[in-house]
Amino acid sequence: MAFDLLIGIVFVAVIILASSIKIVKEYERGVIFRLGRLVGARGPGLFLVIPMFESMVKIDLRVCVFDIPPQEVITRDNVTANVNAVVYYRVLDPEKAVTEVERYDYATSQIALTTMRSVIGQAELDELLSKRDKLNKQLQTTIDEATDPWGIKVSAVEIKDVGLPKDMQRAMAAQAEAERNKRARIITADGEFQAAKKVAEAANVLQSEKGGMFIRTLQTIKEATEEKATTVVIPFPIEMLEAFGHRFETSSESKKETAKKTE
Repeated sequence: MAFDLLIGIVFVAVIILASSIKIVKEYERGVIFRLGRLVGARGPGLFLVIPMFESMVKIDLRVCVFDIPPQEVITRDNVTANVNAVVYYRVLDPEKAVTEVERYDYATSQIALTTMRSVIGQAELDELLSKRDKLNKQLQTTIDEATDPWGIKVSAVEIKDVGLPKDMQRAMAAQAEAERNKRARIITADGEFQAAKKVAEAANVLQSEKGGMFIRTLQTIKEATEEKATTVVIPFPIEMLEAFGHRFETSSESKKETAKKTE
């Protein structure tokens, strides 16, 4: 009878000892409560808790990720868009994560959802499409400030996709095509302007040099006659008549002659 009692006591002691032994992994912390009062966070490793007097809540300290489901948001310029995002966060203070909020993961996701709708609602469509880095930073800062009292650190928020109505997509495609046509016309006009400028400079050089136009004409004749052609039409510049001794009056000389005749 005494032996059976001893075995029972040993068995109960083993159960109590097993229940008091706690093991916390490297990426976890155990928040200890003693008779309902917060004692602190312990771990990682092995430690003991007092059965029936102390309880433990495990908190994961690794970076957690969750998706914000697509939300229908109206931008500041009254365009409806479906936007979704991804949020990266981790627990920095396990004690606050347990005592300050009931479910820190659910609370963080709800704060992120409402903040995204608010921030994107204050931005225009062009800003949403071309300045995502700015909006991501604004979302991260706002959500982090809201979750900081809970011991949560939001490290990054990334907008994943922006869905637009079909009509808006067609309007944006037409706008992009018009912009490309505009740039193409500007480039073509600029090329023609530069080519005309070079032609004018070449004409000035040929005109200033005596016999330049004559040499250029001969070169043109040579290039035209290299092809097997039966008829070659070459314009004859009037400047070549000067090579034969003919002299043309300039506009200033004509004005002087007219003035003399008038006197």
